Amino acid sequence: MVTSFTLVMGLVVLTIGAELLVRGASKLALAVGLSPLVVGLTVVAIGTSAPELVVSLQSTLRGQPDVAMGNVLGSNIFNVLFILGISALIIPLRVSQQLIRFDVPLMVGLSVLVMVFSLDGRIGRVDGALLVAGLIGYEAWAVIKSRKEQAGITAQYEAEYGTEPAGNSSARLLVSVLVLIAGLVLLVLGARWFVDAAVLLARQFGVSELVIGLTIVAAGTSLPEVATSIVAAMRGERDIAVGNVVGSNLFNIMGVLGISSLVSTQGVAVSNTAIELDLPVMVAVAVACLPIFFTGHLIARWEGGLFLAYYVAYTAYLVTAATVPAVNRTLSIVMIGFVIPLTVITLAVAVVRYRRASSASDADAETHGG
Repeated sequence: MVTSFTLVMGLVVLTIGAELLVRGASKLALAVGLSPLVVGLTVVAIGTSAPELVVSLQSTLRGQPDVAMGNVLGSNIFNVLFILGISALIIPLRVSQQLIRFDVPLMVGLSVLVMVFSLDGRIGRVDGALLVAGLIGYEAWAVIKSRKEQAGITAQYEAEYGTEPAGNSSARLLVSVLVLIAGLVLLVLGARWFVDAAVLLARQFGVSELVIGLTIVAAGTSLPEVATSIVAAMRGERDIAVGNVVGSNLFNIMGVLGISSLVSTQGVAVSNTAIELDLPVMVAVAVACLPIFFTGHLIARWEGGLFLAYYVAYTAYLVTAATVPAVNRTLSIVMIGFVIPLTVITLAVAVVRYRRASSASDADAETHGG
């Protein structure tokens, strides 16, 4: 009874925190001259990834590397498949040029890099130091780049929200920061309540630590991203909705995994199961973003539904393989031999259709121009 009440209260607090976070982030972007995308990639992404950092650090220090690693891998898979999927079902998500040209390819590259780092069965301290250095450089680049575009951003906001009244700018900035911080605190608190209750229930049913990390802990610590992206999508803040997911994945790899590897003298151990299945899935999910993001610069509802369906299939596979080991090999063959080729074909069809539509549009423009 108490556990169920904690679960419900966690969801309520998460929802309130997400609303405050999106409001505060939108106003903060206007106040300091940053684009909504950059705020989503930096401030919002780091804030909503705070639960992942806390859980992974605690798990590493307590000698539970499977939970720490599973949390990062599971969160990145969950962020793309579930959060982008459900957000796109609510409203098709516009994808900016910056994400297509830089941030998503970076996410793919880092996912591959982590898989390479893991081949020796451990993310060591040197690996962690490289990841953290990359995070510092990335965050600095994102802010500096956005500040250089301040004039265009100001014009964009004025067209959408109207001209801000002169005076009291410091007071408005302070209020935006306080609202954002309040949202983050509520998000972290709500996620912690939910995760603690969910892990307690899972252990009562005898579920392994890796599966707990990949599913319940990963989904629970990603609830801030879920709430934030859904609320942002519903409020029309599509850049924040998409930037939050991509930014959170980048922070999970460079920040959460990097810092966890640094604080442990032995680094973060990586199990054979994670190397053989979950790391390749994380890379595949990141790669799948490329054609979807690039076709029309829009994540359509059917693409969101596809992502969501694959997350359900992946989770069902994990739970079934853990509880019914006899069907593990059969499920692996189904996942590799049917689901993956089907995804590749679907994405290829989307790219071909987009190219044909673009060619027809260009031909039509030339005809009318001529």
